[in-house]
Amino acid sequence: MIQMDYSFIIRKAWEGYDASKTIRDIEEISAMVSTNHVYRITFDDDDIIIAKLSYFGKFENFKEDHRIIQTLAINLLYPFENFLARSLQKNNRVYIYHHKQGKTDAWVVFYNPTRILERLPRRLEEKHIKKLGQQVGKFHKACSRVKNVLPKSSKTLRTDISALLQQLEADPKQFGSGMQADFLKYHCETFLKNRSKYNMSSFEIIPVFIDWNIGNFSVTPDLELYSRWDYDWFRMSYRLLDFYFFSRVVSDVGDRTVFSYVINTMMEDRFILFLKEYHKVNPLTADEIRFLKEAYRFFILNYVIKDGKHFFSEQYAKKLQAEAFDVYLPSVDRDFDAEKIIEALKLK
Repeated sequence: MIQMDYSFIIRKAWEGYDASKTIRDIEEISAMVSTNHVYRITFDDDDIIIAKLSYFGKFENFKEDHRIIQTLAINLLYPFENFLARSLQKNNRVYIYHHKQGKTDAWVVFYNPTRILERLPRRLEEKHIKKLGQQVGKFHKACSRVKNVLPKSSKTLRTDISALLQQLEADPKQFGSGMQADFLKYHCETFLKNRSKYNMSSFEIIPVFIDWNIGNFSVTPDLELYSRWDYDWFRMSYRLLDFYFFSRVVSDVGDRTVFSYVINTMMEDRFILFLKEYHKVNPLTADEIRFLKEAYRFFILNYVIKDGKHFFSEQYAKKLQAEAFDVYLPSVDRDFDAEKIIEALKLK
């Protein structure tokens, strides 16, 4: 665990943005699940902003993601024109403070506080699932329409899986035994092989937020998407990367404080209902449905195994990585049946 004086870094970050405005109070509001730190900052004049401090990964990737998200937020059209939380800008660019001092390397971005209307219930009813499917279909369409004006992204699924393979070559035992390293290599290679099998070159690349849960978006009384915040796993990729998390949102067990990442939620009738409503608005292809298990495999390999110990708090990282070996990865080719969903959606 890195020891650093977070409030000092945030004060330095704010000085670089606008030293004429004085911070009165810095209050941590992090969910305490991830290693990112989120703060509510109150100024002497009672104005409030949100700060996010991160020290995992590469500063350049963090900057790239936030610039893409900001451009997306500005260019999304009605009814999503105010959907995404905006970062504060200086000189027409997202302001990101990079703090380097000795071994400390961290970066800070400031957000306008998000207006929150209503949260979905922890366990959704059928009306919620149907409306959410339609709304996500519309949101993905809106993201697709603006994809050509967004800054370029350097991350791809292939580069992330290749990075994991390189780590396994350099130190086979960093994720456990040599046998576990071979097991991970097998899943990385299976993922890369299946990319061509499912005609992925035909899939559209759009902005995706991946981590959707009851706690990071709000809806109107009519159940329309109203606001979304928390951008830890954003990337330019396939819309399918969002679906596993929506299967968790609509699942029979509902939203949980103690969570696991089992694949079974994608086989529930409730998720098929969500997909049917999505498909009416934004049609899916059979190959995309077949690729859902690869999107899940990628999520486990990249976010749980490769980056888990950096992203999740230590107790969660250990639990999830152990489950990845025992439960998640063994289930990919065993427990997901794309044909059941393809038939339900009447796809060829």
